[in-house]
Amino acid sequence: MELLGIHHAAIICSDYARSKHFYSNILKLEVVNEHFRAGRNSYKLDLAMPDGSQIELFSFDEAPARPSYPEAQGLRHLAFKVKNLAQAKQYLEMQNIAVEEIRVDEITGKKFTFFADPDNLPLELYEV
Repeated sequence: MELLGIHHAAIICSDYARSKHFYSNILKLEVVNEHFRAGRNSYKLDLAMPDGSQIELFSFDEAPARPSYPEAQGLRHLAFKVKNLAQAKQYLEMQNIAVEEIRVDEITGKKFTFFADPDNLPLELYEV
């Protein structure tokens, strides 16, 4: 398995408007997509950095403070870019690391999966 870089970091915020202002206006990250997901009463804001990596900013009603998994304020997960997701998943499983089933992002159509580090921090592999 060859990790190619960080694709995105996902953050769940406590105040969507304040966080959107901070990341897009103060840090000057480019707003790529903004989606309101009515079924979850949640926003998902994709923000691009100059190198192409992104921050995904989420809002969830009454998200608990850390520590909890996975929908809480703060860092949600760290995602790594890979060329071949199935091969990367197989490699991790051969190392006795539990990996979730491969899913498809409903917005981008890209494949992804999750696993955890030794401290149970959620990590993602995202096929590019």
